[in-house]
Amino acid sequence: MNNDSAKKIAVLIDAENASYKVLGAVMAELSKHGHIVVKKAYGDWSSKHLINWKQPLNDLAINPVQQFSYTQGKNSSDAALIIDAMDLLYSNQYDAFALITSDSDFTKLASRLKESQIYVFGVGEKKTPKAFRSACDDFILTELLNVEEEEEPPKKTAKKTAKKTAAKTNRQQTLKQNTKLVNTLRNAVEETADDDGWARASTCGSLIKRQHSDFDPREFGYKTFPLLFEGIGLFDIERRKSGNGNALFVKDKKK
Repeated sequence: MNNDSAKKIAVLIDAENASYKVLGAVMAELSKHGHIVVKKAYGDWSSKHLINWKQPLNDLAINPVQQFSYTQGKNSSDAALIIDAMDLLYSNQYDAFALITSDSDFTKLASRLKESQIYVFGVGEKKTPKAFRSACDDFILTELLNVEEEEEPPKKTAKKTAKKTAAKTNRQQTLKQNTKLVNTLRNAVEETADDDGWARASTCGSLIKRQHSDFDPREFGYKTFPLLFEGIGLFDIERRKSGNGNALFVKDKKK
């Protein structure tokens, strides 16, 4: 599925393994990828542990689905979410599902949805097991949703400019020492480059997301893949006219 196309998204939230505090940011993030049609949150709402969910659910028009815990220690909400997911899948009305959870128990569900050629977003915390992350097409870390790229202050001062430049240099050096990151970026450029060694940064980003669903440039301080390629300082940069704007092309300086 084309990542840039508008999707009809069904959002299913495991309230017992998610935080109500990030719901607004999660919905805003998912809205960038398409139209959210279904929003459901599953949990035992009689539990004191979910008492703070009421207001965010109302504010965001999320439908709470009550599921009593019939046996202590067993999560009945998981089963309810999975059953609803399969019903929604068989309705053939949705292009993508977003599973909001940090629970690896939904790994099989994510895999099953992908088998039906449904695009799967996973949204969870850093503690989310690798199995569930890998089962999704795109895994979004909630810790990164509120991270904003540094913006230039309205009025520059020599001191502030020097401080920002130093911070940028330090960040660049730190990224260059991250062998896994450097290899990931360079491999993506090599795989998608033309005969002259130039590759479109956004295309490289799409390849990286297919290979590593939980890779997010915001984890390294940049909002987008083009900004990350530009900021790490390992690639020659070229901006080319594309449609009504410009596209960033990169070439490995080692080539």
